[in-house]
Parts: sequence; C-alpha cells; structure tokens
Amino acid sequence: MPRRRRYDPERRQRLIDAAIRVVGRDGIAGLSHRTVAAEADVPLGSTTYHFASLDELLIAALRQTNEGFAELLRTSEVLADPEADLAGGLARLVGEWLAGERTGVELEYELYLAALRRPALRTVAAEWTDDVIEVLSRRTDPVTARALMALMDGICVQVLLTGTGYDEAFAREMLARVLGGG
Repeated sequence: MPRRRRYDPERRQRLIDAAIRVVGRDGIAGLSHRTVAAEADVPLGSTTYHFASLDELLIAALRQTNEGFAELLRTSEVLADPEADLAGGLARLVGEWLAGERTGVELEYELYLAALRRPALRTVAAEWTDDVIEVLSRRTDPVTARALMALMDGICVQVLLTGTGYDEAFAREMLARVLGGG
C-alpha cells in the first residue's frame, strides 16, 4: 500500500518560524535546510518543497520579522494625533521597542542587514523601510520621514552593537532637530 502524504497546511509557516528560531539562536550562518527541518521536526525534503533556496526562506522570515517596529508605529497614538509631540513620541516608541524582547529586535536587524550580502533580500528590506516611511509620512513629509527613519535606525544599531543603554532624551533631541524644532 503506498504511503499517503500527510496533509499539513501549517508546514510552510512552521518552517518560517523554525528559520526565525534558528537565526535567532545561531545567526544566519547557522541557517540551512537541514537545521530548519530539524528545528521544525519535518523531513528535510519539506524545506526544499516549500522554499527552493535559503534566500527564499530568508525572504519569508524577513517579511515576518519586519512587522515589529512598523506595527508599533502603525498602532501608535502619536502618529494619529497631529498635536502630539512627534519627536517625544518616536523616542518613546524606539525605547519601548528596544526594551522589548531583545532577541527579536536583534533578529529583525540581523535579517535586515543580511541584505548587504544577499541581494535577494534587498527588495524585502526596502519594503520594510518604505512601510515605515509611509507610516511616518502621516505626520510629516516623505523626505523628513526618511531622515527620521535613518536616525532611528542608526540609534538602534548603535544600542544593539555597543550594548549601551538607550538614551531617550538624546533620541528625542535628535529627532526634534530633524523635525526642525531644535
């Protein structure tokens, strides 16, 4: 009697989740079809069935992890209220995000920066940047929104790389300067 294939509609998502866990634990260098299959507890062939290449799997993982800060911005009251202190609100949001689950923040940046060496990821990294700029543009013009994004990215990378604490007052002052208020 031929073996019947087990119906597993969630397998693709489990593979993406497993890839995120592997990268979070071992970095991108530790990612392979084999490590993801083992982490997801599925046959090795499942990874290549759902993802023809590691880049394709990384793209799916990057799309999923990119939602962290962008979602925080989208749901923020500071962007909805035209009278709210935008610099102060953004500085607070960056602090909240950095104070959250550190592995998730590091993972989001690791996948984002992987686009430097993996051209296939660049489109997804650009989508994330464009999404954040679009959200910020609700309160300011697109050029200023891009500058705010660059500043917040720089501050986050410095905090992550140096291990220093986040200085919300400094972030607020710099964001205010970009916004023309300081």
